Amino acid sequence: MNKTVNIARGGLFTALGVLFIYLSIISPTNKLYLLGIASCIIPLSILTTNLKNSFLIYLSTSFLSLLLTGIKGNVIAYIVFFGLYGFVKYYIEKLRKIPLEIVLKLLFFNTSIVILYIISKAFFNNILNMNISIYIILIGIQFAFFIFDYALTLFISYLQRRIKKIS
Repeated sequence: MNKTVNIARGGLFTALGVLFIYLSIISPTNKLYLLGIASCIIPLSILTTNLKNSFLIYLSTSFLSLLLTGIKGNVIAYIVFFGLYGFVKYYIEKLRKIPLEIVLKLLFFNTSIVILYIISKAFFNNILNMNISIYIILIGIQFAFFIFDYALTLFISYLQRRIKKIS
């Protein structure tokens, strides 16, 4: 593919990613939904450009979001989980062994949650003071992760069908 096309798409995808991350910060609701939309940009870039360009899109989106908004929880969540998950999903689903895929995805997700927890304790004071048991929260976010993964799979499948029709 033409380098100029990759550069132009990379700039567009980076701008969209930064926009959705910024919207997730200023929006009073739908913060995770907007981060989920921002995470859809990486699989879109993998399908329309290449892995190297997609990784540069992830890096530039992460850096620009940090530069424009500062150290915010949503930006850290994008850097640690939402931005990387498109790549993780791409490589894990190449294995074509569903039980192993599920285990590896859960391993990545739970590792990301632990990293986010450690970062939140270091940078943000008392952000997780809740009356709900941590075990209930952990079980709930596992289900939320499966819903997110399924929605991202549907989005990627839709893109693959649409890109084949365009080509």
